[in-house]
Amino acid sequence: MSASQIPAAAVATGDEVPTLLVKIFGKDRPGITAGLFDTLAAFAVDVIDIEQVVTRGRITLCALVTAPVGGWATEGSLRSTVHSWADSMHLQTEIISGRGDNRPRGMGRSHVTVLGHPLTAESTAAIAARITDTGGNIDRIFRLAKYPVTAVEFAVSGTDTEKLRTTLATESAALGVDVAVVAAGLQRRAQRLVVMDVDSTLIQDEVIELFAAHAGCEAEVAEVTARAMRGELDFEQSLHERVALLAGLDESVVEKVRAEVRLTPGARTLIRTLKRLGFQVGVVSGGFTQVTDDLRERLGLDFASANTLEIVDGKLTGRVTGEIVDRAGKARLLRRFAAEAGVPLAQTVAIGDGANDLDMLNAAGLGVAFNAKPVVREAAHTAVNVPFLDTVLYLLGVTREEVEAANTHE
Repeated sequence: MSASQIPAAAVATGDEVPTLLVKIFGKDRPGITAGLFDTLAAFAVDVIDIEQVVTRGRITLCALVTAPVGGWATEGSLRSTVHSWADSMHLQTEIISGRGDNRPRGMGRSHVTVLGHPLTAESTAAIAARITDTGGNIDRIFRLAKYPVTAVEFAVSGTDTEKLRTTLATESAALGVDVAVVAAGLQRRAQRLVVMDVDSTLIQDEVIELFAAHAGCEAEVAEVTARAMRGELDFEQSLHERVALLAGLDESVVEKVRAEVRLTPGARTLIRTLKRLGFQVGVVSGGFTQVTDDLRERLGLDFASANTLEIVDGKLTGRVTGEIVDRAGKARLLRRFAAEAGVPLAQTVAIGDGANDLDMLNAAGLGVAFNAKPVVREAAHTAVNVPFLDTVLYLLGVTREEVEAANTHE
């Protein structure tokens, strides 16, 4: 019986058929993969698994194949032929006999994304050790990005996702790297909804402080804002207190503030890439619709909600109208947007920096604290502490090459 006559079900179910692991190492160049499998084809073997990686011009190619069975095509002749081909290509090779396929991966599978600026050997070792401590096994590692941060992803099996997330959150804070842990599976690839805070997240500014600068009370407003974002003040109370200081401003200041708003580095790239991936994107803000409506139009957002400054006879009255968007309101809006988008809450991502974002971050399938206050970093699913908003894409498994390809034609 030839190798090709071994029942497919035997291989598929992991029956103990004789197999060979063929490993090739050396300088990469075109034709190596085709050459190896041309050589193996002469022995009528079946391919069970393949892995290939190229790092700084050096190739590592592994092929798990059925062993040749009977006739002239013996394992010895296969070994001799493959070694001769490898020598002719100035490559090294190793062939290991065994039985069956790879051992099954353990129950409980997760993706662990690590962002470093830089990513040190020390932090990588510590993360790997903590994965092992939880009972997890690292099945595969690959790089997502080399700039503006180094981002790598570990495929982990054999441990609970929540347990792994809790363990690595503590370790990452001590190491100064950002770590995100999400469950593996189809859900990660499903169409999602991403909802962001605006002030100090999507944009670099606090909008109310921009208005306050025109009213001559910027320092006073900034102090109240800082206390509210740290969770020291009730948000609604602080909002009314700050907005009251804007009474009497001419409505022409709205256009001036819109012109002063500075997007966070990577914001356009993040939104553009998400949209091209089929995601829906929204913003919720404790700021004002006078700015968020403009951002929605400029950036092509699907959803936007914020407070509204009352304007009467061309002047700001110092009051807001309508439903207040506070901490609870942001979570409520996330749920509303998800329902309108037809996306399960488990497939949503929320991004924010302040205490009033916490309910939203915890309600989402993945809550990301972006350059956040300590109380927020500690409570969110994961934290990103680099100044580039598009690094959130790496937490979703999107590589830098994919980001660049998606944004090539503008």
